[in-house]
Amino acid sequence: MKNLKSRLILFVLLVGLVFSGYKIVDYFYTSYDEKQNFNNVEKLVESEYEDEKIQYNDFEILKKYKKVYEKNNDLVGWIKIKDTNIDYPVMQTKKDSEYYLHRNFEKKSDVNGLPFLDAKCGIDELKGNLMVYGHHMKSGLMFAHLEDFEKADFYKKHKTIEFDTLYEKRQHEVVAVFRSKVYKENEDVFKYYRYVGKLSKKQYETYVKNCKKLSIYKDGATPAYGEQLLTLVTCAYHTENGRFVVVARKKENV
Repeated sequence: MKNLKSRLILFVLLVGLVFSGYKIVDYFYTSYDEKQNFNNVEKLVESEYEDEKIQYNDFEILKKYKKVYEKNNDLVGWIKIKDTNIDYPVMQTKKDSEYYLHRNFEKKSDVNGLPFLDAKCGIDELKGNLMVYGHHMKSGLMFAHLEDFEKADFYKKHKTIEFDTLYEKRQHEVVAVFRSKVYKENEDVFKYYRYVGKLSKKQYETYVKNCKKLSIYKDGATPAYGEQLLTLVTCAYHTENGRFVVVARKKENV
């Protein structure tokens, strides 16, 4: 009886081990597969054209992104941070802000999702805050490398974030880096995620003031009303519903 019990326990442990192994292999295979998909999308970007524009239907578009846009019209831009895996298309769907939370560029189910712009944002709204969300994947995909900004050496060398729209090349200067969380509705505290899209002068200044106050670095510039803000957000695990946030301002004359 004792031997039978021991064998049963051993069998259960072996089944658990095999299942865990399968899940790990499946996770990394899926991540690899999706990385290949991103590589295929990147190949559509015709970088040799740089900032050359062409007429596309009834508007102008950067020629380098024409083929990508034709593949998926939900594309609103492309984000890149040097020396990281962050080099992705940015999507936006006005009717369902989180459509790409668990979908890839082909609009198929995918745990990695894609970086997406909040539905309340207008990509050309200068007096406001463009908020872009991306998953923090253990594989290093999506916005996992945002947390690199917590390293002082990395921060000093990577204060520029490239965020092109379909219409122009753009660069943004990092002005604040901080950890936060999604708070309960009744908590009286600064909630960065309430300041999205077009902002009044008072809202803009309140947002900048609080982001600078929370920032782990105090040397960043202070944006002035009229300078477009870019806020990148990913999950963080320092607390329940934690978030890691990087705020930048649009550079002029890029």
